[in-house]
Amino acid sequence: MANHKSALKRIRSNEKRRVLNRYQHKTTRNAIKALRIATDKVDATSKLSNVISMIDKLAKKNIIHDNKASNLKSKLTKHVSKL
Repeated sequence: MANHKSALKRIRSNEKRRVLNRYQHKTTRNAIKALRIATDKVDATSKLSNVISMIDKLAKKNIIHDNKASNLKSKLTKHVSKL
């Protein structure tokens, strides 16, 4: 167990961050799944802008890699345009 005050604080802050990152990542994954099963083009188009925004936020915070974010956005945009 850590002995320094700063190390204890770091453990606390890392845990808070981890929980928040997991929540944001899971929420985005659920939104992506909802977009993929959408069949209405108008509905999917409105969902797409929200999902892309969520993906960009994850990439900005380094929760996912920038290239993964680009690949996801590309695939989802293609999916919506095919509807």
